[in-house]
Amino acid sequence: MLCGVLVTALFGVAAFVPLPYTLTMPGVTADTLGDYQGRPVLTITGAPLRPVDGQLRMVTISATNQDERVGLWRALQAWADPKEAVRPTDTVYPKSDPVKSEQVNAQQMTESQDSATVAALSYLHLSPDQVKVTVDLGDIGGPSAGQMLALGIVDKLGGNGKGGGLTGGRTIAGTGTIDDQGNVGEVGGVPLKTQAAARDGAGVFLLPRAECADAKVNTPKGLRLVPVDTLAESVAALEALESGGDVPAC
Repeated sequence: MLCGVLVTALFGVAAFVPLPYTLTMPGVTADTLGDYQGRPVLTITGAPLRPVDGQLRMVTISATNQDERVGLWRALQAWADPKEAVRPTDTVYPKSDPVKSEQVNAQQMTESQDSATVAALSYLHLSPDQVKVTVDLGDIGGPSAGQMLALGIVDKLGGNGKGGGLTGGRTIAGTGTIDDQGNVGEVGGVPLKTQAAARDGAGVFLLPRAECADAKVNTPKGLRLVPVDTLAESVAALEALESGGDVPAC
């Protein structure tokens, strides 16, 4: 009986002791062809723009604040919930410093915007000296919007190259970093991002090919996963969706 009381007391205490974990969940999405928080995501000058339809949504992950207490039972609930994930706090807030984390995310977003612009203009054979692109995503940080920003620039300037757009009127979501050469890179957190995409109406999700296995974990019903390695492959996949051609799949 005494042992039972001690064990019960131990678990009772553990339930309320804060753990060094942060909860993450599906975050906001933003249409790179439209506005975010009342301001255009992409402002392009120096070249004629074409009318666009549909949506190209970048997706994010949200996290609990660093000072929010996460107890054992709350962590267990999150582990069992496909719309939440539990991560060590130091992987979300470097060295437990939220200010540094915000600075790192802001720097990564700036680099992502620059690379997306270079990759998109290179794909369209346009000169960055002539065409100027400004990106406004408010306080969203990190590098994972690169692919969708590049696709937004391509759609606004060139579309599918045949007079039409890239979306076919669909809501397309996606994630993935991008470099100046147009290579799409891994980002992490894909299972949560697919949840955000489906929540906001997407039927197609573009992602780095290397993250197919992660994307198939708790994939929302009706969300089509389309893996790619480069910006050119992303454009080709969207064209195939519209024409009925072969579309990559996880």
